[in-house]
Amino acid sequence: MNSPISRRTVTASLLAGAAALGTSGTARSAPAHYPHGPHGRPGTPTVVLIHGAFADASSWSGVVERLQRHGHRVLAPALPLRGLASDAAYIRSVLDSVTGPVVLVGHSYGGAVISQAAADTPHVRALVYVAAFVPEVGESALQLTDTFPGSTLGQATVTQYYPLPGGGQGEELIIKKDLFRRQFAAGVPVRTAQVMAAGQRPITLAALQEPATAAAWKTIPSWYLVATEDRNIPPAAERWMAERAGARTVAVRAPHAVSVSDPGPVTDLILRAVRTVRSGH
Repeated sequence: MNSPISRRTVTASLLAGAAALGTSGTARSAPAHYPHGPHGRPGTPTVVLIHGAFADASSWSGVVERLQRHGHRVLAPALPLRGLASDAAYIRSVLDSVTGPVVLVGHSYGGAVISQAAADTPHVRALVYVAAFVPEVGESALQLTDTFPGSTLGQATVTQYYPLPGGGQGEELIIKKDLFRRQFAAGVPVRTAQVMAAGQRPITLAALQEPATAAAWKTIPSWYLVATEDRNIPPAAERWMAERAGARTVAVRAPHAVSVSDPGPVTDLILRAVRTVRSGH
């Protein structure tokens, strides 16, 4: 069934990328301890990768492999995409389980999640946004998408309905499978894109409409990768958000699913942030 909201609104909505399984008030986990082997050198930050909407943690596979080859500890949690506050609360619980400094990375809607989750989390030393939302307090993913023209996501999505715990139905968005590669993963091999489309994670409309209540990028150094062929978030919006955040920025000719199509440049940007954290500058 087609979404009842406008194409432009849906566009903004779906653009968001995901982050965090979460429930506020979840019990804190005991700190995680990692071996000092090829996947965890002493003194290096842990890299935590937050995926976006219409994707899952496997979208980071190429980046994870490269970071591990460089000797870094990496976490890539699966995320529910049910609401910004609850998603951020879950990611905060993941961060609290990690000993030592963290470089926190978010793709798409995951950018909004890390911006909120990292607030008042002092061991997060760097934020890396990968074709992601960087909201100010009071802004939502939908609002930021509508700030600039160019997204075609609204035409590529449909609305699904799911039962709410107290009764009634909620709305969630998904990309039409026959349009998934063109919209989300242009340039990714066809078979890979077909697998991604089959396993895509829907995001609730409410999550995309929920305004941010924190903006950690104001106090934590940030980096940004602009995907110049993005059809979800307009590249102009990405550049504008990166500039507003004072982020160190690179541009890559890539689709929205840049961590899948171009894991090398994504990894390189994360490693820049890691080196800055290690050097203390």
